[in-house]
Amino acid sequence: MTLNGRVAAITGASAGIGLACARHLAREGVAVVLGARRVSLLESTAKLIVDGGGRAATAQMDVTHEEDVQTLTATAERQFGRLDVMICNAGFGFYSLVDEMPSDVMRQMMNVNYMGSFYGARAALPIFRRQNAGHLIFISSIVGRRGIPFMGGYSASKAAQAGLAESLRAEFAGTSIHVSCVYPVSTPTEFIDAMARDYGQRIRGLGPKQTVDHVARAIVRCVKRPRPEVYPYGISRGLVILNAVAPAITDRFVRKYGRHRVVAPAGQ
Repeated sequence: MTLNGRVAAITGASAGIGLACARHLAREGVAVVLGARRVSLLESTAKLIVDGGGRAATAQMDVTHEEDVQTLTATAERQFGRLDVMICNAGFGFYSLVDEMPSDVMRQMMNVNYMGSFYGARAALPIFRRQNAGHLIFISSIVGRRGIPFMGGYSASKAAQAGLAESLRAEFAGTSIHVSCVYPVSTPTEFIDAMARDYGQRIRGLGPKQTVDHVARAIVRCVKRPRPEVYPYGISRGLVILNAVAPAITDRFVRKYGRHRVVAPAGQ
């Protein structure tokens, strides 16, 4: 299926998976509307896309503010006349025992990771209903399907995304409005750097990794041919199946092969 002429809005588009999605979709002829807080990074990315013959616009925004998310989708309609794909990607993580996690960090994580996706759905779905077509994509995490030690808060916020996606899929089943949830494994991005910078947390472990381009290519394939769930690292689906049939065994598995915290001074 050709994507030429379609329009996509992306939150968290200044870096990481969001930025990679913007580049890959633009190469397919999709007009991209880039949303994030760091406007200089958005503008430099948009310029590269336009200079390469693509179409791009920007919207400075914070996903915890519903009016900002509405501005993102309104920019898509104003600049390009429609909105075909809404990618809710913005998020951050925190590595901690639950009883050591600051409550304000947990609230902010839910605001960014879950409420930002909720606001994205609320902004995009009225447009999709008017058009009788559209594709809503949540960038979750494999830990939203199977929690891992010391990331209970992050896992919960990503599981909330998954629950929202499943409910919406059921609501739009049999229509031309599609809802997909993407479950990457660990992906080297600013996400990891931000934990070190903002909270002095460095993470290491034995688990699998993938690149942002690997994830972005999987998302482009999903846009071309919508699927309910996307596992860019295909083997990770096995973890979800194992957890469903043998959760106690999975507990021991993820404890052995999960991430480990290395405390570093904040700002390093």
